[in-house]
Amino acid sequence: MEYTRGLFLGEDAAVLETDVTIVGAGAAGLMCASTAGNRGRRVLLLDHANKAGKKILMSGGGRCNFTNLYTEPAHFLSHNPHFCKSALARYTQWDFIEQVNRHGIAYHEKKLGQLFCDHKASDILAMLLDECTRAGVDLRLNTGIERIDKREGGYRLTTHAGLVDCTSLVIATGGLSIPTLGASGFGYQVAQQFGHSLLPTRAGLVPFTITDQLKAMCTELSGTAVEDCQVSCNGQSFRENILFTHRGLSGPAILQISSYWQPGDRLEIDLLPHLDVPLWLRTQQGERPNAELKTLLGELFTRKMANLLAEHWFVSKPMKHYAAAELDAIAERLTAWQVLPSGTEGYRTAEVTLGGVDTREVSSKTMESQKSPGLYFIGEVLDVTGHLGGFNFQWAWASGYAAGQCV
Repeated sequence: MEYTRGLFLGEDAAVLETDVTIVGAGAAGLMCASTAGNRGRRVLLLDHANKAGKKILMSGGGRCNFTNLYTEPAHFLSHNPHFCKSALARYTQWDFIEQVNRHGIAYHEKKLGQLFCDHKASDILAMLLDECTRAGVDLRLNTGIERIDKREGGYRLTTHAGLVDCTSLVIATGGLSIPTLGASGFGYQVAQQFGHSLLPTRAGLVPFTITDQLKAMCTELSGTAVEDCQVSCNGQSFRENILFTHRGLSGPAILQISSYWQPGDRLEIDLLPHLDVPLWLRTQQGERPNAELKTLLGELFTRKMANLLAEHWFVSKPMKHYAAAELDAIAERLTAWQVLPSGTEGYRTAEVTLGGVDTREVSSKTMESQKSPGLYFIGEVLDVTGHLGGFNFQWAWASGYAAGQCV
């Protein structure tokens, strides 16, 4: 049989036979493909998009936050929290860093263990593609899949380019996040077809929208960042930047807490976690009695934000005119600001999808389905979601490697 340029040729060559077919040429799929190829497996990597690794290219502001120095299971959400431990232990952040170093890619730690390329995200994608080429992986883009059937000894895929038979089938199609990059629910459909349960999906690591009286303030402050805030919800807290947008609230601390938020929940935001605000207010009253509150707040926030806080929250007056109870109320508002989001921006801007294929029906060691032998799930399609900061890429590398060792 002749197979070239994505076309199956010849009347007697209706089916391409291969050991492993991987659906999805993103981070997890590329890692799985090169790992399996290096074991001598014949690997076909398919993607319906016109380019591999689109999400890699746009990640980290175009510089790809490819892993985190402090990767550990505690940084991942799942209904089955122990599931990620095996894969993360067998392919660690140090293993991926070694690969990055071997390819001579320059990188730096931005903060909190987050590693970014010095130049651009395409360095990481080029590395993964080079690894696949060296491993003999057959990458085919612009190839949609019409159906998948279970056969004796494997699976048959009906694709836009023809039929494919394989012993092992790996689903690495990701979640629903950022549909403009080609995200779809295809992986979930395959899981259900072969008897898997799905846990409810929703957007994670996503900005909040605000529609109440706070929206006017958010709109006026659009583009303003507060460098050090603590945001809490449902027993979880994150201390990082927040950013006001014309829609509501964003920034790292907001994205992090969004994965723990449910509709109707309130957020509590401490705008000054580094400061003993009640003591600071009393000290200012004693030392600068004639200074207006908004003037003093302007030393902690931007002048525009200080004026708006004074306008929306307080009556700004000289500090000597505030009673002790008033100062306590001001401190409470600044350190325990209650926000009720109307929702999130959804999958359109979400970095990840929470929920997905129930990991209780998948081997934590091999990523193989416990419902249909020879079927594997890796990456974001599974109910494993990392915190912001390179953790989701490390899950892609680790789960892809785990499957690649066994397919």
